[in-house]
Amino acid sequence: MKDNLIACVDGLSGFPDAITSIFPNTDVQLCVVHRIRNSVKYVDSKNQKEFLKDLKLVYAADIKEKAEMESENPEKKWGGQNPIVIKSWRDKWKLPSSYFQYTAAIRRMIYTTNTVEGYHR
Repeated sequence: MKDNLIACVDGLSGFPDAITSIFPNTDVQLCVVHRIRNSVKYVDSKNQKEFLKDLKLVYAADIKEKAEMESENPEKKWGGQNPIVIKSWRDKWKLPSSYFQYTAAIRRMIYTTNTVEGYHR
């Protein structure tokens, strides 16, 4: 392989750095589904549905700017109860948001690693 346009990773620590050290022009997309699963386990079960609904407005936005605007709502609403979850999304925003530069059809393919995991299973 000579070049890699985009890599979707599941959040394994150091994986994005390893990829970009070999392929410096690669966009690394952190799997949105893995980010959601990791976040939800820190939210009280009674609040999970509402939290997921608010979070969906962020990752399902049409453009990155809208997603960034929408991200203020969960931060205000859930930041007091779940500061670790909100901080994690804010600190790692660059990785799960790289897919906004692509069309909706491509985004559906790259926002999660589940397809690849299913294939290998």
